[in-house]
Amino acid sequence: MQLLCERKQLVIPISKVELGPEEEAQVLEVLRSGHLAQGPKVAEFESRCAQLAGTQQAVAVNNGTTALVLAIEGLGLGPDDEVITSPFTFSATINAILESGATVRFGDIGDDYNLDPTTTLSLIGGATRAIMPVHLYGQTADMETFRKLAAEHGLPLIEDAAQAHGATTSSGARAGSFGLGCFSFYATKNVMCGEGGVITLDDHDLADRLRILRNQGMRSRYDYVVPGHNYRMTDLVAAIALPQFDQLEARVERRRHNAARLNAGLDGISGVVLPRTAPGRGHVWHQYTIRLSSAARLNREELAAVLSEADIGHGFYYPRAVYDYECYRSHPRVVIDGSPRAEEAAASVISLPVHPLLTDQDLDLIVETVDRALR
Repeated sequence: MQLLCERKQLVIPISKVELGPEEEAQVLEVLRSGHLAQGPKVAEFESRCAQLAGTQQAVAVNNGTTALVLAIEGLGLGPDDEVITSPFTFSATINAILESGATVRFGDIGDDYNLDPTTTLSLIGGATRAIMPVHLYGQTADMETFRKLAAEHGLPLIEDAAQAHGATTSSGARAGSFGLGCFSFYATKNVMCGEGGVITLDDHDLADRLRILRNQGMRSRYDYVVPGHNYRMTDLVAAIALPQFDQLEARVERRRHNAARLNAGLDGISGVVLPRTAPGRGHVWHQYTIRLSSAARLNREELAAVLSEADIGHGFYYPRAVYDYECYRSHPRVVIDGSPRAEEAAASVISLPVHPLLTDQDLDLIVETVDRALR
């Protein structure tokens, strides 16, 4: 009975933020320096991001959405242009495209929940100006195929890599190294600073343009080159993220351990489709997401209620295909071609805790609760 009482009080969140003395020391250094705006910490942050992605350049911005917006603007996309992307993503992906004045087209997803190159190919036409794969849940899309597809049609690749810090492809290449890699450092990401973003790339001239655009269009103070924006990152924000680059490998290994333990415990339950790492890819497990088929004893809303009763966090990432909201369905620059696999996934996926602060006891409780509900 005592054990049951202890478990009833237990709370296992879907994500958990923990900052330590390294982050505190970095922030204090900035505060004491008096240099709070974009400065040396941002420059160091950019260097670490370029190193992580394996690119020559990185341009820091104030959040992941503005990274996408700036990448699109830097490429000169606008009205009458089309961008093909995934229908199974957060709204920032589609919002960034619409902000540019371009039109959104949607392929469908594969077994990895990422944009399927085959469905992308069928959409490429005279108005197509870019392809934007989304690396969902911490696993890259099939970027080797997308690179060939983009090269054959003369199209740039914009990677929505918000959830894929350090993820690798089947060739060993890093997320963010295939064109313009757009990362988020929101509070729940594998590397985070509350709000922040970066664009990684190898094109020096384009990187220079992006830096001008993020800085009110100035090359230097009052040297205006183009109309621009204030998308700058502050040194305070960069300082929070810096220690986490050294911690990332260990944290990802813990996430992989947690995912493997969940897969082992949940294997064989009727109607439960477990997440798998595609051959050769390096999954960083930003989310651990199962799908419930029609053979499952409960639907995902019913399972969510069981998890809530057990004080176990969970999430629907994402509850609908991104176009399946009135504000997008009625939008003149949103073209819905039909994405049945994305719609099926959106109606049946549920994410379970996988973050590195989970204990093996936490993982066992998650497995026991799901097993009891579904087996």
